[in-house]
Formats: sequence, structure tokens, C-alpha cells
Amino acid sequence: MSNFLHLQTEQITAVPASLVSRMVTQALAEDIDQGDINALLIAENEQARGRVITREPMVMCGYDWVNEVFKQVDRELKIHWYYHDGDEISANKTLFEVEGLARSILSAERNALNFLQMLSAVATKTREYVHAVKDTNCTILDTRKTIPGFRLAQKYAVTCGGGMNHRIGLFDAFLIKENHIAACDHSITKAIEKAREVAPDKMVEVEVENFNELDEALKAKAEVIMLDNFSLEDMQRAVAIASGRAQLEASGNVSLDNIYAVAKTGVDFISIGALTKNIQAIDLSMRFI
Repeated sequence: MSNFLHLQTEQITAVPASLVSRMVTQALAEDIDQGDINALLIAENEQARGRVITREPMVMCGYDWVNEVFKQVDRELKIHWYYHDGDEISANKTLFEVEGLARSILSAERNALNFLQMLSAVATKTREYVHAVKDTNCTILDTRKTIPGFRLAQKYAVTCGGGMNHRIGLFDAFLIKENHIAACDHSITKAIEKAREVAPDKMVEVEVENFNELDEALKAKAEVIMLDNFSLEDMQRAVAIASGRAQLEASGNVSLDNIYAVAKTGVDFISIGALTKNIQAIDLSMRFI
């Protein structure tokens, strides 16, 4: 597996506790607001034990968020985990159990599951793509197409699924695209030269749409070149032309149906926006025991 981008951009292998706390605080505020009137249906001192089960196979992600939700609702609640982030879990398995005041468990339930099912969906989808190219030397990358406010959480989920983070945002690497090039006198060379002046220590990647642009990007010494919507045959040709002078990233119209063929062209990376923007929450449920 290639590691060039790993050396150039930070990989999100954990999310700061302070950020997790802020995310949970906001989620609870919009859900509970002035108080959970549903909880008042239950006796104040009623004790309960809840069990959370996955109804489908999944890769888990969201451990810290679940813990934080229950902690902010009621520090006396006790959680018993059976799995951790990154674990592959088959359908109908118990992920964790929580015990304490029934009111507290029910007030926390929805938000705990919201974080867990969404982040696990990202990790699960990522693992599917990673598995599809496991017999190649290609690395699966995420993109900036994330849910606003969930950037680091979703990128963490990608790493739990075995993928690699592309740049985290607009601050840690250059990705020179069509409009940047147009604004630099339609010159890839000028855009790359300007990037070197602005931040010489940052990775420079440029998106190209044809072989003339590929040739210019190679001559300007871009470190990574994104092949935008190239056909399989053109990707193979681009790999031969680049011949190790830059690493190549495939992007556009990639799915589980064709990703292996894309990886076999010899590109170093495949970036997939669907990892974080086209997700379906994992089917989870909580039942009192």
C-alpha cells in the first residue's frame, strides 16, 4: 500500500475528546432542550438494562461518542462494551449493554445510536471498498464531501474502515482544480509555481482532464496528479506516461462494481466521495432486557 499521502497529511486515528464533547452537547441540546417529557412517563427510580443490537453486518465506529452521550445524560450509567471501533461485527450481535436509571437510558438512547449508526455506516462502506482492492497496491482515499460539522468524525470513521484520509481541509495540502487553473491564466505550471511560493512545505496535487494537462503537470513536478473521469484505458496509459514521476489518483464514477478494474490500472489512489456523503445508517436497535 502506498504511503506518500500518509507522510504529507495528518491521518485521523482519534478525535479530540473536547470535540466529541462539543458534538454530543449540541446533539443533546437540540433533542432534549428544556427536558425529556417522555421520560416522565417512567418512575423516577426505575432501574433498567438496555441492550444494543446490530441488525446487519457492520464495522463499528462511534465508541467515544456513545460513551460521551451517556456520560452527559447521567454519569452513573454503566456501559459494558463487547466490541471496539474498527471491529467487524456480524448481524444480530450485541454491541453493548447499558444499565442504570431507565429515564436516563431512554433520554440518551436516540443520540447514542445516531452517532453510532452514522459513523459505523462510513466505516462499513469504507471497509467494503478497501476489501474490493485488497489484492492490489491501490489505496482508498476519502474526500472533503462530508456532513458539515462532522469532518473529523467521518474521516476518523474512514480510518476505522481501513481507508486513508486525503487532505483534512483547505489548509493542509493543495488540490489544484479546474477553476484554480483558470484563475492562474489557464496554466497548470503557474498554479503549481504559485502553490510552491505560498506554502513550500505542503503537498501539491493537481487535477487533470486530458493527456496534455497530464504532461504539463508532470513537467511542473506535481507530487500527485488526479485523473478526473479517465477511462480505464486512459488510466493505464497515464500510469505508463507518469512512470513513477508522480503518484496518480483516480476520481469520478467509481463504484464497487468497477473499483477493482480501476485499481488494476496501476493508479496509486482512488478517491471516493460516496464514503462520507452517500451513506445509509446501520440498522441498530435498543431493547430493555
